[in-house]
This record gives sequence, C-alpha cells and structure tokens, in this order.
Amino acid sequence: MKAAIIFPGQGSQFVGMGKDLARQFRIAERLFEEGDETLGFSLSRICFEGDKEILTETRNAQPAILLHSIAVWKILKEEAGIEAVITAGHSLGEYSALVAAGAIGAMDALKIVRRRGELMYKAGLRQPGTMAAIIGMEKTDVKKICENSSRDNSIVVLANINCPGQIVISGYIDAVHRAMEMAKEKGAKKAIQLNVSGAFHSPLVSSAEKDLVLYIKDFKIRDTEIDIISNADAGVVSSKEEIIGALSKQLTNPVLWSDSMELLLKRWDGRIIEAGPGKVLTGLMKRIDRRREVVRAGTAEEIKKIVASEVDFV
Repeated sequence: MKAAIIFPGQGSQFVGMGKDLARQFRIAERLFEEGDETLGFSLSRICFEGDKEILTETRNAQPAILLHSIAVWKILKEEAGIEAVITAGHSLGEYSALVAAGAIGAMDALKIVRRRGELMYKAGLRQPGTMAAIIGMEKTDVKKICENSSRDNSIVVLANINCPGQIVISGYIDAVHRAMEMAKEKGAKKAIQLNVSGAFHSPLVSSAEKDLVLYIKDFKIRDTEIDIISNADAGVVSSKEEIIGALSKQLTNPVLWSDSMELLLKRWDGRIIEAGPGKVLTGLMKRIDRRREVVRAGTAEEIKKIVASEVDFV
C-alpha cells in the first residue's frame, strides 16, 4: 500500500500522547524507551502523564511530537506495509519527514529537535515576541497589514501560510497587536494571539539559526530515498546540502504549507496519511483541496483500522 505521509508540527501535543501506542505496539514501546535513553530523561513520562505546561515547553513539545510521529510511521510501515512515496512536515514535522525519507536516523532527529527547541526558547527570551492567527483574509491582504503595522524597530511578518484564509503572523508584541487590530478593522473573521514563547519563523529568532546549522552538521545526513517537500520554499529537496539549507531557512522564513501541499497534490494522486498527534493537517487539507482525503493515523485505534485494511488505499 502506497501513500503520501505528512507530519504535524508544534501545537499538536497533548498529555497522554503516545501512551496507547506504547501499550499496544512493541515498536512504539521500544522507540519511547530508546528516546528516553538518548535524551537522558523520561520524555515518555512527560508525554504519557506529564503536566501540560511542562509538555508545552518548546524544548519538550518538539521532541515529544517527533517521537510520537515517528512511532506512528514505523508502525504503519512495519505492521501495515505502508510505503511512503512522498512526504512533508509542518515546520517541526519536517524532521519527522526526513526520518521517513531515510535522510536521518530517528534518534539523531530527536537530538536535533531537542536542541532546536532549546535554541528557539532562548531566542524568545533574548528577543521577546509573539504570533497570531489571522482568519478569513488572503495572504496579500495580511502581508500589506504587516507592512503597515511594522516600524523601524518593531516589525511583524508572515510566519505560516497554512491554507486559504488562515495566515499566522509573527514579530514584536506591539507590532503583532497593531496588525491584529488592523486585520479586524479590515474584515478578518478572527485575529487570535497564540500561546507561544517567541516570534518563530521571523527575523527575531535569527540568533538560533547559526547555532542550529552548526549542530546539525555534526550528524550523518543522507540523500533522501523519496521526495520530501521543504517548508521554506515549497520545493523538493534531496541532498544533504539542500536539506541543511532548508532546515536553516525554516527557522526565520514563513512556513509555506499551502504551497507545499499544492505541490504534493500535483505529484501524488493517491492516499494521504497524517502521521502523528492531532488532526491539524487534516483540517488544513480540507481548506486547500476538499476533494483529497487525508487518513488520520495518530492513535492506536486509527492505526489498527489501517492495519486491518478497513481504510481503502489507492
């Protein structure tokens, strides 16, 4: 069975995540055990039983989502015989996609995203900022609002172009607030400030970019075995150099998710699986192309339906 695999990003975490997978699939149990050993602390306990605030910390949420996503992918591959033909991941999820594409080992990816989370958190402390979701406006209109809301020492930029009518902005707190007010005045359905620790995907976190690239270069990264679509430019990357460049740009550039999915849909006309916690990407796809179905695979029950072939595959 062949499928395109897409992986969720930060914000999809929840207390109890992965517990059912570890209980019912030995593959997942071993992966969480290996993850705890690799990081030197019990990430599995934070996932399964942890306090919500601790799990939501960027440095914990990122490895937690990655580990859950990879566990799902490995179960799909080994238990259901799913073969990935193309893959992509939303921001953090791009690291999960790299594992699925054979470019990097699971534990190496875990170390990198833990470091990525730490660097992003520190960047947020060094240069405080925030993010907001603008609902019901087109990208060109939101971009103009950001330009009009920015000042020489206080900018706001596009951060995530998730789907038609859903854009996330990022920047200095006062600039984001100005943009939110202007968006509502211009007819946005909603302008919602997000609960984040920094202005991610903006120049405010540029201090993390250099350190992250230096850290990544110490790991073995291979050419991909299948196509992977990069967030930074909504194009396919395959070589080590292309991958490192894409991961570097990803921190400060907007996530071009809508464009990435448009490319995926052009390259693949079969089944698409969202592998990992939550259902954010499934919802976004309904806004991008309602005709294309996404199969959810995040819980043991959802995976068992696929393993039992209760879900049809093209």
